[in-house]
Amino acid sequence: MAKIAALSGFPEWLPAERLVEQHVIDVFREVAELHGFSGIETRAVEPLEQMLRKGEIDKEVYVLRRLHAEDDADGESSDPSRTLGLHFDLTVPLARYVLEHQNDLAFPLRRFQIQKVWRGERPQDGRFREFYQADLDVIGQDTLPGHIEAEVAVVMAEILDRLPLPAFTIHANTRRLSEGFFRSLGLEDNAAVLRSLDKLPKIGADAVRALLREEAGASEEQAEAALAFASIRTRDASFADQVRALGGNGEMVEQGIAELTAVIERVEAAVPGVVVADLSIARGLDYYTGTVFETFVTGHESLGSICSGGRYDSLASDNRHTYPGVGLSIGLSRLVSRLLSAGLAKPSRPVPTCVLVSVADEQHRGASDEAARQLRRRGIACEVAPTAAKFGKQIRYADRRGIPFIWFPGTDGVADEVKDIRSGEQVPADAATWEPPAEDRVVRILGSEAEDSAAKD
Repeated sequence: MAKIAALSGFPEWLPAERLVEQHVIDVFREVAELHGFSGIETRAVEPLEQMLRKGEIDKEVYVLRRLHAEDDADGESSDPSRTLGLHFDLTVPLARYVLEHQNDLAFPLRRFQIQKVWRGERPQDGRFREFYQADLDVIGQDTLPGHIEAEVAVVMAEILDRLPLPAFTIHANTRRLSEGFFRSLGLEDNAAVLRSLDKLPKIGADAVRALLREEAGASEEQAEAALAFASIRTRDASFADQVRALGGNGEMVEQGIAELTAVIERVEAAVPGVVVADLSIARGLDYYTGTVFETFVTGHESLGSICSGGRYDSLASDNRHTYPGVGLSIGLSRLVSRLLSAGLAKPSRPVPTCVLVSVADEQHRGASDEAARQLRRRGIACEVAPTAAKFGKQIRYADRRGIPFIWFPGTDGVADEVKDIRSGEQVPADAATWEPPAEDRVVRILGSEAEDSAAKD
């Protein structure tokens, strides 16, 4: 048999690691539903010509075809409109979904989506070719109130706050403020300036200064002012005075200041201490039109933004309507990878099973099965021993798997008993009424040892 090798960029978690991933998925879903968001799932493929309309990431798209597609009488291989690609994000599928189902949807549509996507980029730490993405969006029909921008950020902050993360900050800026400031400097190619500033974390101020001069036509003074603008970070509305002090003026600047102030104040009121006005946040993609967000984990800045997005005024449009929206997205597999590699999260046990029901001998397996059924009816996860080995071997089997309790069905009128493998305590028990300690009933996801100690103190 050929040697099996891992396929780079396609993560496969072990069972205990998958419990951490599933916890992140569950938290995202629970908080989203608490705020009235409905879950959807779209197909994994979209027509290639639709995915590549803007030509931004054509080298990253995986094309889907049958092995012998060239022999198809249907002509799939020769018709570009019928060539399919695996979706590289959840935004393109959402735009198609909204247009296709617009007559059956109620707007504003509050949607969350947790689904795998595929990108053919170079695998590296936290970067995968196949990964879960988790999106949260509110989509309007023709109009969408401005307060939604803060609302979506609040929901995402609550999601992140429930995860075993160190402190995190949500950095916010508005396109109107940036564009108004650049125009007040005399810079008209707003998109080029934003694209340049978006590269600040990767290439640094000196390289961005050169880009501003080469690609945006900025003078030395304009480039310095743009970099000074991008250096502004405040926890409150005091960013406004700093913008004005740099020469930012005009109606668009004041509108941008008002918009960003409203977002900062609303998020701060709902989730204190997490939001920052950060005027370096650019989100270089052209379709963002309002507030833009990036989220960073303290002490793990090398991970980059774990959650990003913003407002876009034209997710999709047809001859009748335009669909504006506000959305934030988490690279969920990327986040889970860091939780695991940094020891920030681990399950309280490696399997869901709380109780192993022992089997005295094969003739009495029916009694073991009945005890397991009674426990499961009350939501206690259990399994029946695979063989009627000696009890010592069954106990060792449970211990190796991390199962905390073993159940001994009684025979000939003798009461059942349950043993806590960790303490060795064994007591009579009734499968219809026995309850494990609350901390053992279900798998819990624990934070780092330092965080756990702090929580106890």
